[in-house]
This record gives sequence, structure tokens and C-alpha cells, in this order.
Amino acid sequence: MSELPIPQAHYVNANGLKIHYLDEGQGQPVVFLHGSGPGASGYSNFKMNYPQLAAAGYRCIVPDLPGYGRSDKPEDAQYINDYFIATLHAFIAALDLGPVTLLGNSLGGAIALGYALAYPDEVSRLILMAPGGVEEREAYFEMEGIKRMMALFAQGPLDHDSMRKLLGFQLFDATQVSDAVVNERVAVCALQPSTVLSTMRVPNYTERLGEIKCPTLAFWGMNDQFNPLSGAQKVAAGIADCKMVLVNQCGHWVMVEHQDFFNRSCIDFLNHS
Repeated sequence: MSELPIPQAHYVNANGLKIHYLDEGQGQPVVFLHGSGPGASGYSNFKMNYPQLAAAGYRCIVPDLPGYGRSDKPEDAQYINDYFIATLHAFIAALDLGPVTLLGNSLGGAIALGYALAYPDEVSRLILMAPGGVEEREAYFEMEGIKRMMALFAQGPLDHDSMRKLLGFQLFDATQVSDAVVNERVAVCALQPSTVLSTMRVPNYTERLGEIKCPTLAFWGMNDQFNPLSGAQKVAAGIADCKMVLVNQCGHWVMVEHQDFFNRSCIDFLNHS
């Protein structure tokens, strides 16, 4: 395996797995939860975000989920949401973090929602970017980005050209896909078992969103090709203390395409919620 250009590597055992994470800054803990997809990792999702939040006075912890990044990738695992939630719970306990802010994109957002429902006393705030878990599985598989991702991943590990094409679907402006992100994801993708995507299942939490009481900030790109925009209304209507931000000319990765706006909004929310 060629080394990924990820700084400050840390590891901890959680739920029987070796979990890789980054840990930067001091203060209230914010745990960043990345999305799914071939080659995904915490660093590739959030490298333009967590340093700014750390500089603003927060402890930013960026794990790689099981099956992703530098964390363990068991081939026999069922990569369902409860599996990720159990691992996250063990991870937070192993680091003795206490109540945390969960910041999650896509699959990471679904994990954040499920975790807040399972462990409400352990979540102080939520920051969500087009979270999964608010539609039935069939609705996601009707999205053009999901169709293309599954088709490409089914062909085996992606080469650089295929990975660049796939990542371009994540964005409104595909020219923002950097060589560094493509290289990072290709290296991870080569090690991922097919079960990472083929067994992934996420419940539809829509009817339970009213149980979430913590302050929530949510973002949704108006041009998202992976998660239906209808989810934005469900999250905003379901969580009582929720501020929803719709971003024009934005795909699935608001934290990448509109990073300065995203970082400022998150810091303001953390400072005042």
C-alpha cells in the first residue's frame, strides 16, 4: 500500500476494529463523519474544514469509518448504519470525549442522525450536509450520482480517470476536483472490499426526527445528484431546533465547493448555539 498524504495519524481500537483518526485543536470536541463512496476518507472529505474549526477553538476529531481510509476494512462485515453507530460509540468512549458535536456528510449525516437518536445525551449539536437516512433506499438509487457510483465501483478498483469522473458528479463545478483528492481516493479504493457498498443499508429516520432535541445546522446543495433535495424539507420540518441552509450552484459537497461559507457558518453556529 502506498502511503496516503494524511498528517498526524492516530489509531484506536473500537468495536474490535483499528480506527484511524486525525486530532487537531483544543476545546469542545467536534467529530467529523465522512460520506461513503469508493476511496472515501475523513481527510479527503474535510481537509479544507477541520483546520479552520480547530483554529477557532474546537478540538476536531476526524475518523475514517470502518471500510474506509486507513481504518480496518473487514470483508465479512455488514456495512449497515448500526454497525457504524456501534463503532462510533466505542470510538467516542475510547477517547473519553463526553458530549460531542457530530458533523456528518451523506452517510456520515445518517450516522450522526442515528447516533443522536440512540444516544441523545452524548450529542450536544449536529451539523449535517445532505444527510442520508431521510428517504427509502429506492429513492437514493434513482439519483444519477448513485447510479454512476455503483456502476463504476462494480467494475473493480477505480483508476485515476474513473475516480475523477465519479468525484465530478459530487460537485456542481467538476473543475474543483483536485489531483490530490483523486490520488488519495484511488489509493484507498484499491483496498476496499466490494461489501463496503453492496451491504450498506441505512434506515429511514424521517418519522423519528422529532425526537432530536439538540441544536442542528444543516446544509443542502440545490444541485445534489446523490441525495434528493426533498430531504432538506424533511430535516428542517422534523428537527425542531434546526436551521437549514440551501446553497445554490452546489452539489453534494458544500464543504468543498463553498468551503469559506461553510466554515464561517459552522464556527458561528458552534460559538452561539
